Amino acid sequence: MCVCAQAGPRPGSLAEAFGALVELQREGLIRHLGVSNATEEQVTEARGVAPIVCVQNMYNLAHRHDDALIDRLAADGVAYVPFFPLGGFTPLQSSALSAVAARLETAPMSVALAWLLRRSPNLLLIPGTSSTAHLRENVAGAGLSLSPEDLAELDEIGAGSAPAN
Repeated sequence: MCVCAQAGPRPGSLAEAFGALVELQREGLIRHLGVSNATEEQVTEARGVAPIVCVQNMYNLAHRHDDALIDRLAADGVAYVPFFPLGGFTPLQSSALSAVAARLETAPMSVALAWLLRRSPNLLLIPGTSSTAHLRENVAGAGLSLSPEDLAELDEIGAGSAPAN
């Protein structure tokens, strides 16, 4: 189920559309099922209809509304694929992100990807790129070691975006 990413997930049942995908899976035309741009309730609804292997929603350092969902999916071995991991059409910008990047002598986007890789073992990153330089920054993120202090500083960036549990 994919709806305009800028508008976010739309509430409501996805049973009819997801049921059609389940039927295609039964016919052997689809191997695995997942949902995209879905609310937590829609993910729960889909999982009640058929097993899913991944959820793809907007998530990054600054937009962390799915923190609890990511943890729940990780416990169940379900992948989470964050779209706009680097902010999308408006790249992530933060003094904290820039400060950590400066200390590590790397690009801020490398740090943002490193944070995501440390966030949870079920996160599958697919950052887009339009140049070789950006590709190098993306790859560099996988090799970064973030200290507990770095992580705490970065966690503050999106602290206001995550709903209280």
